[in-house]
Amino acid sequence: MSTQNAEPGVTDHEALPAPSRPDWLIGMVLRAQSGFFWVRSSVGVVECRLRGKLKKERLGTDIAVIGDMVEISLVGPGQGAIEAVLPRRTRLARRAAGARGVYKEDVLVANVDQVLLVFACDAPPFTPRMLDRYLVICEHSHLEAVIVATKVDLVGEAQAHARFAPYEHIGYPVIYASTQSGLGLEAVRARLDGKLSVVTGKSGVGKSSLLNAIQPGLNLATGAVSQQLNKGRHTTTVAELIPLTTPGGGYVADTPGIREIGLWQLPPQDLDWCFRELRPFLDHCYFAGCTHVHEPDCAVRAAVADGIISAERYDSYVRLRTGEG
Repeated sequence: MSTQNAEPGVTDHEALPAPSRPDWLIGMVLRAQSGFFWVRSSVGVVECRLRGKLKKERLGTDIAVIGDMVEISLVGPGQGAIEAVLPRRTRLARRAAGARGVYKEDVLVANVDQVLLVFACDAPPFTPRMLDRYLVICEHSHLEAVIVATKVDLVGEAQAHARFAPYEHIGYPVIYASTQSGLGLEAVRARLDGKLSVVTGKSGVGKSSLLNAIQPGLNLATGAVSQQLNKGRHTTTVAELIPLTTPGGGYVADTPGIREIGLWQLPPQDLDWCFRELRPFLDHCYFAGCTHVHEPDCAVRAAVADGIISAERYDSYVRLRTGEG
């Protein structure tokens, strides 16, 4: 773990508040594992545990996760305690079962700036329904989603644009990339620069190749660090922020839970809002609480029939709404 004496903030969203006490420091959680937290602060990276008072609080969410801004006190050389967790600007989360059948929020990364959704144009075949599921999660979490279409060289730029055009049409930025030709790599690097990003996608889409092309050794370094930390007293999986060497810095989040985020079941009544092209029509259906699946005089279904809303995207919505997606 680097111990560079850098300030903890990733980007200049806003000035950090002063700590509650003059002997405390403000820092950012870079890594979390087995109850230990590595916090980047103005004096370097400090290995911390949660103060007991925080553990006693009954919360419906995780107390501290990677990306959290925290107040820490120093208890020894390179050792500290997390005294408080600052309010989160954003979060990437899923729903997890809690005690007595009550669901809790399982936060994977806090203060996320954007989510890069990596999907291959081919090999493996492009799966629009899976992309739609990821986009729903981003919309529900109020996170900016950027689609990265990899392996463009396998199908050609014209075909790649045709496959992802429906997403560009509704306002999602799409970066067309190929690690073979170098297409789009600078655009991806510019997107990551100075931000805290989640980069996710299913196995085989070229995510590792993309990350290593952006910053050689990035994905390999991530794996090596995780493997090293899984030895000794720390035996569970690790969640961490990997620093970038782009001009503005920034981080890429690495956490095993991201691979499962598409499995989070959203409340059905929230689903229609998560399809952004449906929003202009939601208040114009005849029936209040319209599901947009079978009701008559549905403005959404009329827009689909008129070609205003993509039939494929609407089919994804119906499958998710009816539990078939």
